[in-house]
Amino acid sequence: MKKFLYSLLFLFVISPVWAVVGLPADPPRIEARAWMLLDASSGQVLAARNEDQKLAPASLTKMMTAYVVFEAIKSGKLKSGQNLKVSERAASAAGARMFARVGQEIKLDDLLMALIVQSGNDAALVLAEGVAGSEEAFVGMMNAQAKKLGLDSTRFANATGHSQPDHYSSARDMTRLANWMIQSFPQQYKRYYAQREFTFNGVTQQNRNRLLWLDPQVDGVKTGYTSAAGYCLVASAERGKRRLIATVMGARSEVDRGMHAQKLLNYGFLETESLRYYRAGQAVARIPVYKGSSRELPIGFLKDFSLTTQKGVSSRIKAQVITEQPYIAPLKKGQVMGTLRLTLDGETLGHYPLVALNDVPVAGWFGRFWDGLRLLWK
Repeated sequence: MKKFLYSLLFLFVISPVWAVVGLPADPPRIEARAWMLLDASSGQVLAARNEDQKLAPASLTKMMTAYVVFEAIKSGKLKSGQNLKVSERAASAAGARMFARVGQEIKLDDLLMALIVQSGNDAALVLAEGVAGSEEAFVGMMNAQAKKLGLDSTRFANATGHSQPDHYSSARDMTRLANWMIQSFPQQYKRYYAQREFTFNGVTQQNRNRLLWLDPQVDGVKTGYTSAAGYCLVASAERGKRRLIATVMGARSEVDRGMHAQKLLNYGFLETESLRYYRAGQAVARIPVYKGSSRELPIGFLKDFSLTTQKGVSSRIKAQVITEQPYIAPLKKGQVMGTLRLTLDGETLGHYPLVALNDVPVAGWFGRFWDGLRLLWK
């Protein structure tokens, strides 16, 4: 196999592998057990500490509770206009509550508002029982969804976030879950997570995410607190077309968690920039194909990709496309065909797969015969 190099400029990166290279050297000082800042546009981790440490997530858990409920609505298991009945167990839930009464039938929309805005544990149990029949069965669905989403440092033991030894997650997983939520259910995210207050049974409760008042670009997502977890917050903000997600776990106070999340968001927006360099399906390079119905094949990426860097360094990003030839049909769309090597000022940032952008079926017998001769001459 022969290797071929194609020089390119101003490309992208989609992996957090080089999060230090090309980014500001000094992220803000965050006083918490674990934290992480994600650029949702590029999928790149901009800064983090102890991001994979397994910690008690407190009511950040309810992001997954909501996610599973949204999936149930999407699949038709729940209807958006239906009511759910409050069980004795749900009505007696400890901690934050919406003050649901035993036997009361509550609109699904109100339950979701109470879950997300008020962090109601009773709402979480009503929803869990409505979807799966019991909290225990619902927790099984939560863990199955966590596995499906690749949340490898997460295990749930309840739907509310109450501290248990076998109930844990990480800053990375909570950040990724928030990102999945925003991408998978954008309408629901917009409806519920930016609400500052909700009134039920004559009781008005405010959202504990104080950044909803302090930063007009913040539109979610969830707070949490237990004595074991400390003060936790996942916050997301969108400025222009760029979205960042900041997670703080184990802060000392409610004020601290908001302050540190705001620091991370400001750092990301002010010190870095994210640009889209290739659209989904746009050819990065074209490679020759033998014994196929086409003589060449465009290679690139099946999704939009962006690059996040420290402001002012993007013009110094260079790249090479590396391929190993010859390529012989049949070839399938999505098949890895080469590698993109990125460098900044001569330092390698990473290697990223380039895939076939379309199928190449085999040629007729004459085309195969002729290309066979061509291969012998190479």
